[in-house]
Amino acid sequence: MSGARLGFFTRVLDAGTDGDRYGKALAQVRAADEHGFASLWVAQHHFDRDEGGLPSPFPFLAAAAVQTERIALGTGIVTLPIDDPVRVAEDAAFVDALSGGRVQLGIGTGGTPSSFAAFERSSDDRRAIHAAHLDVLRDAFAGRGIRNTDLRLNPAAPHLGGRLWQATFSIDGGRRAGSAGDGLLLSRTQPRDDGQDLHEVQVPIVEAYLAALPRGVAPRILASRTAVVVDADRLDEVWARADAGIRRLARTFLQRNADGDLRELAALTNTHLGTVDEVVASLRTDRTLELATDVAFQVHSIDPAHEVTLRSIDLLASEVAPQLGLRTGAAAAEELRSLGAEV
Repeated sequence: MSGARLGFFTRVLDAGTDGDRYGKALAQVRAADEHGFASLWVAQHHFDRDEGGLPSPFPFLAAAAVQTERIALGTGIVTLPIDDPVRVAEDAAFVDALSGGRVQLGIGTGGTPSSFAAFERSSDDRRAIHAAHLDVLRDAFAGRGIRNTDLRLNPAAPHLGGRLWQATFSIDGGRRAGSAGDGLLLSRTQPRDDGQDLHEVQVPIVEAYLAALPRGVAPRILASRTAVVVDADRLDEVWARADAGIRRLARTFLQRNADGDLRELAALTNTHLGTVDEVVASLRTDRTLELATDVAFQVHSIDPAHEVTLRSIDLLASEVAPQLGLRTGAAAAEELRSLGAEV
């Protein structure tokens, strides 16, 4: 993973009221920016407060834009089939202008079928709707007119067409993202068989993406992972707090009995929790990260106390990143800003 850029990912799941959650998440983003993280990624979830606390990513990113200096502002993801693509284009363009060109637009088909009915959509149609909406986005960013009209996006955002990222769980999806020249978003919740390592599933997706990428287009591959780095004197406390979340993750995503040893379940779910040396050692076993251009760390499903998350952000940037060759600072952030400059 040497040379990959360091990122921070949040599902906005801190304890407290909704307002508390948003305030703590913004404080974490400010800390990530101050510690030189290259990118921020926020998840979008509708209706289920326990799965994610942010239904509307762009207002949050606008707030983050005026409280930070350099960090890229990414969506991970916008569920494009149930959002109006013109509004997505407008909102992304606004935040991009406000932030001085820091938006990275991650999109996907979405994984929660129950959310679709509220938006008068069928989950069964999501791939076809996604493709149609993606065409609207590309036309809007390229200035080709919006939905067969002479109307143009305001503010204009020609660079955003080169800052699209597609999320996928499949080899075909990796191939589609690559052939379009888009970035590739890979999740720590990648479906896989019991006993199968995450990188066994994701490396073939990356390989298909790279093979399909047009000549001369730089790859953009982001791997989202769970990692919380803890000082030794708080380790037992954080493991105890993580117990319920790790066991729930094992039951939900691995469809397995979750009554076993907690640390074994953490390893099976690619949950990296420990001291600096422990987290560095466990991350080195993940072969997907060797191919990634960006690695974004989240705290879910560990869900530690806010001050533990802030300390982890510090340790990831100051101690873990140098050992793994992850890049931080102004140059790493500027690389993401410059993407799409030739579109």
